[in-house]
Amino acid sequence: MGVLDSLQPENVFRYFEQICSIPHGSGNVEAISNYLCDFAKERGLWYKQDENFNVIIKKPASNAQSSAKPVILQGHIDMVAVKTDDKCKDMEKEGLDLIVEDGFVRADRTTLGGDDGIAVAYALAVLDSEELIHPPVEAVFTVDEEIGMLGASSIDLSCIDGNVMLNMDSEEEGVFLSGCAGGATLKGEYPVTTCNESGIKLDIRVTGLTSGHSGTDIIFQRANANIIMGRLLAAAGIDNISIIDISGGEKDNSIAPYASVSILVRENVIANVSENLETAIRELKNEYTVTDPDMDIRFGGEESVNTGVYDEKSTAMVINVLSLIPDGVVRMSNDIKGLVQTSLNLGVMRGDNRLFTATYLIRSSVESEKKCLIDKVAKLTCILGGRFNLTGVYPAWEFKRDSVIRNVICDSYKELFGKEAKVETIHAGVECGIMAAKIAELDCVSFGPDIRDIHTVKERLDIASTKRTWELIVNVLEKLA
Repeated sequence: MGVLDSLQPENVFRYFEQICSIPHGSGNVEAISNYLCDFAKERGLWYKQDENFNVIIKKPASNAQSSAKPVILQGHIDMVAVKTDDKCKDMEKEGLDLIVEDGFVRADRTTLGGDDGIAVAYALAVLDSEELIHPPVEAVFTVDEEIGMLGASSIDLSCIDGNVMLNMDSEEEGVFLSGCAGGATLKGEYPVTTCNESGIKLDIRVTGLTSGHSGTDIIFQRANANIIMGRLLAAAGIDNISIIDISGGEKDNSIAPYASVSILVRENVIANVSENLETAIRELKNEYTVTDPDMDIRFGGEESVNTGVYDEKSTAMVINVLSLIPDGVVRMSNDIKGLVQTSLNLGVMRGDNRLFTATYLIRSSVESEKKCLIDKVAKLTCILGGRFNLTGVYPAWEFKRDSVIRNVICDSYKELFGKEAKVETIHAGVECGIMAAKIAELDCVSFGPDIRDIHTVKERLDIASTKRTWELIVNVLEKLA
């Protein structure tokens, strides 16, 4: 007997539990992909699996005489797979331990993968049903969305006949996404020269920042630890210090929550440097009182050393990179109130005795503006002595003022639940933008049930919301049949 057997809708939760029993963290998707192919084979459905393990499954309309156009059901089959330190589980080889509690499904001390396992479960329940009324269905299951939407970028959709798509990869019931920013990752690489020097070693640490997602949370203009570190180094004085090592941030799509640096200070200016740092710390804490009340900046560990450091030119170069290349909100939208149109985020910086790297995630809902910002950062990188690599480029999903599928799903939501639907666009990437670049005149909406604390060990899926969202899918498919 399964843990979720008593939950409704029965088939949706049955498939969700099967999905959770198969390890499917990003980059580890072959088993879940093969499971989908076996599902199609057992039911005599047309399917295609590519070399990257993306899968497409097609099912004819419930009415053989139907002339309705196909509807695409889309979601990704990978999850963010993390666990607590005290959880004994191999996330590469073992399934999840599910728990039903207080109206939610969660996993014991691991992520749940509701993002986006629930989309896969919804699609399988549709493909499996003999009772539902529906048009031709084309289910598109992509891989490795969580590490750069790699599956959506690589998948060949030339076999797809539909241009109406239900993307089931959102986590707030009643909110229907209809547009998103495009993006690109630009990594600047700066060769450094080292030498040996004597002086006072000083460690600086920036922690306690609020952080957040570099798309949805960039509007709050929170402190970026990498940029804060640039401010601190500039305050210390380019002529007074040499960098020993430096690092900050964890992901390009996360506002850097921490940064650290070790510097060598000339002995005759240590008091002046300490005073400058104290002043800068007070100023920074004052500037970010509202957004980052727990900001913690400390320096210390003074000791006399003779060690390898970045030479004067390389130290100046790093400080200039952190100080001169813009970060954060670049432009707000004039069309949609409160929407960030263009931004960039210095998510990760790393330095060793050979190379300093700075990795930016650039976003914009206007393609020409995205290209302009990429060009600007690339040119600044070269002017400051570096070179750059551009990866993970994906297009914006532009808002359609007249969307048939959006009208249908919003009408269905109001009919079923008596509530007005919320239509939004976001300053973050979803696979719809990539799909829209591959499918002519794609009419798309992204939605899903309530899922709390995604990508964390506190992730939990709302059971009642999952049922309501299934009822919505059933109703929309029937209207399109």
